[in-house]
Amino acid sequence: MINLPLKGLNIVVTRPRDQALGLTRRITELGGNAILFPLLEIAPAADASELNTLKQDLSSYDLLIFISPNAVKFGMSALGDVPSSVRVATVGQSSAQGLRDRGIAHVIAPTERFDSESLLALPALQYVSGWKVAILRGNGGRELLGDTLKARGAQVDYVTCYERSKPELDADSVLKAGPHAINVTSSEALGNLWQGLMQAQQTQFSELPLFVPHARIAELAQQQGWKNIVPTEAGDDGLLAALVAWGKHSHQ
Repeated sequence: MINLPLKGLNIVVTRPRDQALGLTRRITELGGNAILFPLLEIAPAADASELNTLKQDLSSYDLLIFISPNAVKFGMSALGDVPSSVRVATVGQSSAQGLRDRGIAHVIAPTERFDSESLLALPALQYVSGWKVAILRGNGGRELLGDTLKARGAQVDYVTCYERSKPELDADSVLKAGPHAINVTSSEALGNLWQGLMQAQQTQFSELPLFVPHARIAELAQQQGWKNIVPTEAGDDGLLAALVAWGKHSHQ
């Protein structure tokens, strides 16, 4: 029996640097070597006016939706607290846990697939006519959530609480480290990677097992030409379970 299922395996971790620490530690504990290769940089919103306006009018809202852990981090840092009269929702369980850690006991969130479609399918969001809703997110992003809630009769305000940007990529250093697998957790990050690679680098990266937590990312990867796309469950636990299964097979 192999006690260190990732022993000797170099795994590229592409999350923003601050969010990669827990995952890299767990990969190391399982015997692997984490290669940090952030595909997104995260910073507070340069213009805090939307957050400030939300804070002043917070009690007038019926629902706050936090799109991601970064929305929780930067949004709650600015808001400080949420009145008990205001409902709170989020797309994923990591974000939901982040909100609970900040004292919000009841969080509306999907329990299976973690995307806007799954959140919109929940009973709690079916009858929102006349509601005032704020969607806390990064700069830009999908409009499906807001458009659907508007179609259901809600007033929707987008609140930018952080900004994503594309870092300079040193792909050659990653390739020289001898990577065995790579994990990408968003379509935007995967797009940044592909656009930042030269054609020869694309060929080398596309041979690596690519671990992704959502069908939408897998679809983009297929379009780009990745050869071995491995679907995972959401979050660190889902990724690590898939990596461990793959690692045990790699050692056979």
